[in-house]
Amino acid sequence: MPMQNNGNSTNPLAFIRRFARPRPAHEQCELCSAELAEEHEHLLEPATRRILCACSPCAILFGHRGDAKFRRIPRAAESLTDFRLSDVQWEGFGLPVALAFFMHSTAAGRVVAVYPSPAGATESLLPLDTWEELVEENPTLRDLEPDVEALLVNRVGAARDYFRVGIDQCYRLAGLVRMHWRGFSGGDVVWAEIGRFFAELKRPK
Repeated sequence: MPMQNNGNSTNPLAFIRRFARPRPAHEQCELCSAELAEEHEHLLEPATRRILCACSPCAILFGHRGDAKFRRIPRAAESLTDFRLSDVQWEGFGLPVALAFFMHSTAAGRVVAVYPSPAGATESLLPLDTWEELVEENPTLRDLEPDVEALLVNRVGAARDYFRVGIDQCYRLAGLVRMHWRGFSGGDVVWAEIGRFFAELKRPK
């Protein structure tokens, strides 16, 4: 499944690039410099679409104020086992790959589709009528938090997996693809990494 780049790469590229270099021994909160555990919170700066690593106190402090500069990204990942999406509906989105995530962008004033590619996360124009049809069949999509929560779709091969996740997970997947993609088809390593990523999402927390 070649991943083409037929749109504009989206931010946050800095967050994606973290997966292409060795991780520091101890990550720090980007707001207060406190040392972070391997599993930690993330915040979104809507004005720049930048994702920041944060400690729990900073995430709580900045993530729940209506006038805050940052939005707290939900940490929970929910597998949508009863999700309804036909092959015809999927083809209607006009995406060149079988991996994508969908979120409501406040800046764009609409739902956007983003897919991972060797160049990073690539945004695609989305037929709104097709999306509205999908929402009618899957009411949970009405509750997605704008900018920070997404529908993540994996239809690679025989997979038909759908998740409600924070956008940091979506950009983590984009980072894995960018780091490990080789040649025209990606190579065995990248598909193994993608398989591990989705296995982790399915694992009970």
